[in-house]
Amino acid sequence: MKTIRHSTFSLFFLLPLAFLRAQTSNHNDFDFWVGEWDVHWYGPDSTVVKGSNHIEKILDGKVLQEHFEDPADGFRGTSISVYNPQANTWYQSWADNGGGYFHFVGDTTDGQRIFRMTEEDNRGVLYRMVFSDIKPDSLTWTWEGTRDGGKTWKTAWQIFYQRRQ
Repeated sequence: MKTIRHSTFSLFFLLPLAFLRAQTSNHNDFDFWVGEWDVHWYGPDSTVVKGSNHIEKILDGKVLQEHFEDPADGFRGTSISVYNPQANTWYQSWADNGGGYFHFVGDTTDGQRIFRMTEEDNRGVLYRMVFSDIKPDSLTWTWEGTRDGGKTWKTAWQIFYQRRQ
């Protein structure tokens, strides 16, 4: 009986969520990101900063693992991203060598792939990362924050990806 109740509970709550997101999420929404990337962005003094990002499929191809590196200052981070077919939703967790940790929920909106935080940080800021201008060999990744619940977003960091040959 416990199994039946648990299944009923899961269906009752997850099915509507899956129906609402069915038109925007898919198990391969983030496959464009897989590969070896040279990345660059502009520092506070407008100098070009270069790094790398390696994204691979792991765990029978069901999980994306990211390995980000900024050799200029030794910053390194990793994420895992997974699609949950029952909820029809993407999830990502990020951790870095500076003690940073973030949890995101992802989907596709207006041709962009977006991972959003589900809760504000301790300063009242909600963050999201937006993948845009996606082409076979390039894309733009933008880290944005909001203090008004998502009405307006401000770019905090923008990274330009070029697929390594």
